[in-house]
Amino acid sequence: MLSSTPESVTPSAVARPRARAAGRSTWRLAARRFWRNANARVGFALIVFFALVAVAAPRIAPEGYDQENLLGRLKPPSAAHWFGTDELGRDVFSRVIYGARISMTVGLVAVAGALGSGAVLGIAAGYTGGRLDGFVMRIMDVMLAFPSVILAIGIVALRGPGLNNTILAVSIVNIPVYARVARASTLAIKEHEYVVAARAVGARPWRVLLRAILPNAASPLVVQATLGVAGAILDAAALGFLGLGAQPPTPEWGAMLSDSYKYLLTAFWAALAPGAAIALMVLSFNLAGDGLHDALDPRLSSRA
Repeated sequence: MLSSTPESVTPSAVARPRARAAGRSTWRLAARRFWRNANARVGFALIVFFALVAVAAPRIAPEGYDQENLLGRLKPPSAAHWFGTDELGRDVFSRVIYGARISMTVGLVAVAGALGSGAVLGIAAGYTGGRLDGFVMRIMDVMLAFPSVILAIGIVALRGPGLNNTILAVSIVNIPVYARVARASTLAIKEHEYVVAARAVGARPWRVLLRAILPNAASPLVVQATLGVAGAILDAAALGFLGLGAQPPTPEWGAMLSDSYKYLLTAFWAALAPGAAIALMVLSFNLAGDGLHDALDPRLSSRA
């Protein structure tokens, strides 16, 4: 039978396994380059540390995050309270640990929403072109004309303060970044030979987008998302500092800074701990994002 002979194997049937193998090999090389980067390893280790702290917060925290003790307010760090107590006598160490949950949740969920929405808009605009491209990009340009924190404040002011509205606002203000990255990648990828060939043989647009363009546009989007988590955490902390984020007694790091900055001269530890936590978490995602960018940069593939 013809199906049992080597000549009956079509070129496309041979090309698909080769393409999958090449894709796996590329990601393996990127993983090795990432792990050889000392800064990337530090960033990854810090992210894992914060993730474990967030998951195990009820087991690690010595007290509840809302457990008040007015007789022990603004106590300095001690064996009983490692980071001291705040203006209501709550254990700052416990609140910082629980705050890791809030910041990780806001950063990851907000970036996931912005990445999904921005990727769809950017890829559709870049692939379709014409009026759709112009319409989508002009909206993105208008959104980028406003500072992200100012636009987020406006959104939260319209919907009301709260953690859910903070996530929504941070997600919306970051959509243009991912839309522009996705559009730029799509404009470059759709001119490649394999995309032109797929369109020439009559492949449906959605199939071209899912099988050819999206996988090849994933690398810059993943890098931008990793770096974007740090920005989302900072935006959420800014909203919390202004009283528009998570509401008391939720232990959000920005809100903790807002409550404790008034006591900087007499109880600096109440602001030092959440401030240091924000800085470390933002640093971890920045280091990991930079390392991921270097690992996925095709110009470095010859050095692997």
